[in-house]
Amino acid sequence: MSIDEQNNPAHVSMQHGADHYGDSAMIHALVDEALKALQLPEDYVRPGDRVVLKPNWVKEHDERHPGPDQWEHVVTHPSVIEAVIRWVAKHLKGNGSITICDAPQTDSSFDKLSRYCGLEELIKLSRLEFPGLKIELLDLRPEEWQSVDGVTVSRKKLSGDPMGNTLVPLNEASEFFGFSGNGQLYGASFNIDETNEHHQGGRHEYMLCRTPMDADVLINIPKLKTHKKVGLTCALKNLVGINANKNWLPHHTEGTPATGGDQFPVATTKARLEHSWMGRVKRLVNGRPVLSRMLVPLKKVGRLFFGDTQKIVRSGNWHGNDTCWRMVLDLNKCLFDFDGSGKERKKPLRYLAIVDGIIGGEGNGPMAPDRKPCGIIIAGTHPAAVDMAAATLMGFDWRDIRLLKNAFAMEKRNFVPFTHSNIQVKSNKEEWNGPLSQMTDWFDFVPHFGWVGAIERNHSTLPEQ
Repeated sequence: MSIDEQNNPAHVSMQHGADHYGDSAMIHALVDEALKALQLPEDYVRPGDRVVLKPNWVKEHDERHPGPDQWEHVVTHPSVIEAVIRWVAKHLKGNGSITICDAPQTDSSFDKLSRYCGLEELIKLSRLEFPGLKIELLDLRPEEWQSVDGVTVSRKKLSGDPMGNTLVPLNEASEFFGFSGNGQLYGASFNIDETNEHHQGGRHEYMLCRTPMDADVLINIPKLKTHKKVGLTCALKNLVGINANKNWLPHHTEGTPATGGDQFPVATTKARLEHSWMGRVKRLVNGRPVLSRMLVPLKKVGRLFFGDTQKIVRSGNWHGNDTCWRMVLDLNKCLFDFDGSGKERKKPLRYLAIVDGIIGGEGNGPMAPDRKPCGIIIAGTHPAAVDMAAATLMGFDWRDIRLLKNAFAMEKRNFVPFTHSNIQVKSNKEEWNGPLSQMTDWFDFVPHFGWVGAIERNHSTLPEQ
């Protein structure tokens, strides 16, 4: 029997345990329990496989509180990664490779992240325990930025993915094809022209890191958190970290809904001034480090007038963002339909998502969330099913989250082979066991402030529609 016949992508495992990281043996047991409940075929991971583990290492600390003790609710915990390494190693049987990699936010420090989370020690101990395996830790980014108060003032070249990059032209299969916001898309930096160069007319393309694209098995290990642009960040959104050029990724559309944008929710006088002023400034300082440094004090003055980003909706950080979900679904289309050479896959990708929800993040996610102890590990073989289960567990109505609603409405290169009503949960907690639509006793996550009042569930069950 083939893997496809044995494995049901609409099945999700959701296991509950202690809501802290103090007992690594407990974490390992919970991960094993979550994977066992999926009833994967024995050869889902095979000797000789190249297995890639993709954690969520968006930032080395909570943006509000820089320091070595401010990361547990922001990034995937090393004890969860270690549990996955052990599970994979058992199936590789001494023959194969495990690569742990990510392309964190460009202005984060991989050195600090590694030091705070003890990643080098994790790799060292794993190599000692499994000497027959090749185990690597990679920063996939081609460059690291130094930012001061959100302004990029310098860039340092990095080696990037040792296997190189993969160009994937989705073109007419992209969720941006025919989008009214094309031409006003904003990416990861002030270079707006670069973002729109790769998303115009029938041209919609992405530059992806080849190591994750070329894996025999990709294991996505996201964090359970809220997100300012798409509502929640879990398995689907975590693919932002396999990109070789983040500025090809549209995050919002400049302007207000009245002008076809989603940068601001309403066209206030301040919003129009900020859009006009910042648009000119971004183009002026782009590629000019000296001018960028001069912008830092001006930005502080601007914050006093326009309001703090932690309190005021801007940059598409609200439930009306009609841009970012398109990019996220596009990235998943790239992964599921194309291999590391950029050619269409000849056989289905072997994929796993294992979500670290031991301590999640609520509120101003993904980089400044509040701690949300949950004691949860979620696992599945399809990101849409996993994210649906995650959103329901967080207390959100998936029908009000564009990323999830539109995952079931894609017309081209649809990688979701089931409907929302097919999703079944296997859990050690009775209230969660069974059809997702009948799940009760969820956590009431506080959404990002730009999403408050728009996605929370106000009823005891999620009825079928």
